[in-house]
Amino acid sequence: MAPRTVGLVAIGGAIGTLLRDGVSRVAPVAVGTFPTTTLTINLAGTFCLGLLLGTLTRRRPHDAIWRPLLGVGVLGGFTTFSTFAVETVQLIRADQVAIAATYTVVSIVGGLFAAFLGARCAGIAPRLVVEDEQ
Repeated sequence: MAPRTVGLVAIGGAIGTLLRDGVSRVAPVAVGTFPTTTLTINLAGTFCLGLLLGTLTRRRPHDAIWRPLLGVGVLGGFTTFSTFAVETVQLIRADQVAIAATYTVVSIVGGLFAAFLGARCAGIAPRLVVEDEQ
């Protein structure tokens, strides 16, 4: 991987991680209860990723800046599979199996739907990326 790409991912990842941490601090959720904050973060992030990739695929299929910076970096740092997994295990350990199962299904199905919806919105959204003029 090119050093520039690594730098873009690192900068974006730092920004996304700080954003996620900020949201988690503003809206904390007690262990053993439905993890609404992580679910909201992950659904918002997957929608934004679908929107970004849908836009870039149509407008700049060989993009070397926005995809690593925003897609891999910011949105990769903002969303969090590891927190989702830990919260699910914590719910199971707290004998909240129904909540854990609901959280898992809503996270996976909702994430797929959010990404699909974001990609669909990219088709009707105003032009977000300007092509280089020849």
